Amino acid sequence: MEIAQFDLAQAISDYGFPIVAAIGMGYFIYFIWRWVTETIEPVISDAMFTLIKLVDRVRMLDNDMIRLNSKLSMVLEYRAKLNPQREDELHRLVNEFKSERKSFNSTGRADDEDTTSDNATTDN
Repeated sequence: MEIAQFDLAQAISDYGFPIVAAIGMGYFIYFIWRWVTETIEPVISDAMFTLIKLVDRVRMLDNDMIRLNSKLSMVLEYRAKLNPQREDELHRLVNEFKSERKSFNSTGRADDEDTTSDNATTDN
């Protein structure tokens, strides 16, 4: 029983370099595809699931902040009606603790941020 050995130089002389290189590239592509589907894809799926859960939690917290701000405003307005001398102080408190809601784009930056510095660096 003879063990078949692969001789690269003999294969190139028999079939030519382009054919041997195409077979080698095909194996490389198959190896990378198998590695991505077995190793990387499950990790990405888990990360996507975690990201969805985090986005849901952020939305829930945002809704809670909106509700708390509206309750705080109602309480301070009610107190201002009960004590008109403190109305200016209560308006200052409402403005101080008012939440600043920002929306973010896909890069994670706020939409209202100045992007002219980024455009200047990418134009060069």
